[in-house]
Amino acid sequence: MSKIKRSSLRKRFHLLLRQLFGVLPRGVRFALMRLMVHCDPRPDPRLELKIAETKEELEACFRILHDAYVGAGFMKPDPSGMRITIYHALPTTTTLCAKYDGEVVGTISMIREGVFGFPLQAIFDLEPVRARGGQICEVSALAVSPTMRKTGGAVLFPLMKFMREYTQRYFDSRHLVIAVNPDRIEMYEALLTFERLVEKTVDHYDFANGAPAVGASFDQDRAPGLFKKAYGDRPVHKSLYKYFYDLEMSNISWPARTYHTTNDPVMTPALLDHFFNKLSPVFDTMDDRKKALLWTIYDQPEYRSVLPMVAATPEVAHHPLRRHRRFSMRCPGQFEMGNGAGAQVFVLDVIEISFSGFQAECKHALPLEQDGVARIELGQGRRSLLHARAVRVKETEAGCFYGFRFEESDRPWRECISAFEMGQTYQDLS
Repeated sequence: MSKIKRSSLRKRFHLLLRQLFGVLPRGVRFALMRLMVHCDPRPDPRLELKIAETKEELEACFRILHDAYVGAGFMKPDPSGMRITIYHALPTTTTLCAKYDGEVVGTISMIREGVFGFPLQAIFDLEPVRARGGQICEVSALAVSPTMRKTGGAVLFPLMKFMREYTQRYFDSRHLVIAVNPDRIEMYEALLTFERLVEKTVDHYDFANGAPAVGASFDQDRAPGLFKKAYGDRPVHKSLYKYFYDLEMSNISWPARTYHTTNDPVMTPALLDHFFNKLSPVFDTMDDRKKALLWTIYDQPEYRSVLPMVAATPEVAHHPLRRHRRFSMRCPGQFEMGNGAGAQVFVLDVIEISFSGFQAECKHALPLEQDGVARIELGQGRRSLLHARAVRVKETEAGCFYGFRFEESDRPWRECISAFEMGQTYQDLS
């Protein structure tokens, strides 16, 4: 009985402190929150940060996430004891994990824009973010094991650092967007320089069991200046600016990549079947349009037996598959037209490739339907030379994107496409 009374008094005391803290001016609250930051620049070597890729790692991530969401009222308990969503099945989603002594103790997922869009775009307008240019990804599924929640950020801060660097260096994402409970939004604003998408709270967010939510965004281009202004010249253990941008952390295991890819897919046919058919009926609950889109993504023969069957409805029939698959990249290149002194050279940023073409951003106007030579760096020491022409252009607020076609590819290009078509996970490409 005495333990119950002490617990009740502690909760009332914490509630009183929160109420007193809430009446302070916003700037004062934020300054106090930053003063309480403590991030260890030399984490315990037993802490490892990596992509969750094995069945055991993914199961542990989904269990931690399930328990955290159920505890917060963001979902009802699932018979599997895991929170598994359709976004986890996509190659454009990467789940990171923190492991301590070999045991998963934290997780976070990043969702690049793919065939299903983003969970939060159903209720938040992302057009103001898109207008700034650059790719967007949604940060979701953040959870830390109860055994590590009282360690003062010993898991959370390294995991957030890993996420920030991974999304910028490997995930080709300028903007990070989140949907969080109103009680937690100020932590993201004060400590991590997130800015609200809209100055209002959404009362019912279906992706979190109808809980209220606030949307916010983080601009990788603007963030260093905002962090430096917020944390000044504080020592590294008190400055998230130095911690996030200056510190090299040996605990992080970065993915090895042969090519300049932007995704790190891990779902083999066996893993898809295990998580989305056997453990959770996620595939069965999808509509036919989403099922058909899954077939366009996983079109290798090995996946056919585990993907959900699609009814031959008119809606599905009106979405024919592309002749050639397209693969997401971020490659430097150039396009040269003409010879000698009159030659024109255009700098390209290739973002997508296929068997017979590619898509690239160019800062200068390119003439269409004129032959030239494209030189593209597909990976370290892997360069392709193609006789190509720009056949279409799409102008957006983010820039001008050109579609290129060529009649014949060279060996490096064919090897790259073959690696994508034959590989199932990012490990296959490396």
